Amino acid sequence: MVCDTHTQSILALELLSDGGFSDPEIIISNLDNPHGVLLWEDLENGVKKIFVSQAGSLNFWQILEGDTPLEWKYGDIETIVEGVATGNHQQNAIIEGPNNTFFWHSGSTCNVCDEEDERSATIIEIDPINENYSIIATGVRNSFDGVWVPEIGYIFTDNGHDWSGESYPPEEINLLEIGGFYGWPNVTEENPIPLGSIPPIGTYTPHSSVNGIDLRPKNSTLPGEEITLYATVFGSWNTVIPVGKEIIRIDLIQNSSHPQGWETEITVVVENLATPLPLKFHPNGDLYFAEYAHGTLYRLT
Repeated sequence: MVCDTHTQSILALELLSDGGFSDPEIIISNLDNPHGVLLWEDLENGVKKIFVSQAGSLNFWQILEGDTPLEWKYGDIETIVEGVATGNHQQNAIIEGPNNTFFWHSGSTCNVCDEEDERSATIIEIDPINENYSIIATGVRNSFDGVWVPEIGYIFTDNGHDWSGESYPPEEINLLEIGGFYGWPNVTEENPIPLGSIPPIGTYTPHSSVNGIDLRPKNSTLPGEEITLYATVFGSWNTVIPVGKEIIRIDLIQNSSHPQGWETEITVVVENLATPLPLKFHPNGDLYFAEYAHGTLYRLT
């Protein structure tokens, strides 16, 4: 399943034996800028739901019957969270979390400001059973995606603010600490790690917009070390010299001098793309990513 902002819908694509996909078909429509979709199952009773991240809200549909997406029949739309402020950015990925919860990435409404809605510029943990939620990370300006790394934790991307020059601030790779503050909007070139904030474990080219991220399976033929992630770099309008438009490889390396014990080594894998945004590894090791502007899905082996 993928989000399609052109048709404002969720599309289903069937993976074919040659690694390609069938023609996409709309399974949920009439959405408002969908930026995340998650198929979730209640482990106690087997109830399945589709959660969708829209502009300012988190909604779900219960799957009443059917074995495949094209056969599914749904209940009425239901809402867990609504009325979250939107602006420069909105609500993005939904990622499975611990104990049958999930994490929801909520972007800032502005470039640099004090948010009126405490849910903006955060990561939110959702309990889909009782429909409660709580903010678990703040100062996260515009985090598009995150991924669980065994024995390390939850690693997420975050994009720094604009209008502070071409060389500042860098884009961030962060390791989640529940309740942690990640610096925005207090970050400045003179004070890159504000008091009480958690520094990133890795940084990348300023304004390049690091977004989709996933963990490379050990069986993948793509290059990597013991712990390697891949990420999309969307590119930016806010630089004279173009930056981004890449796929990067992120190797995690232990570093005892960092408060969280990790750092990154980043290598460009694919260059000269257009607007790469979502990215996901298949269990067989192949990497799939999509170009936002072109509406095209690619497989990388």
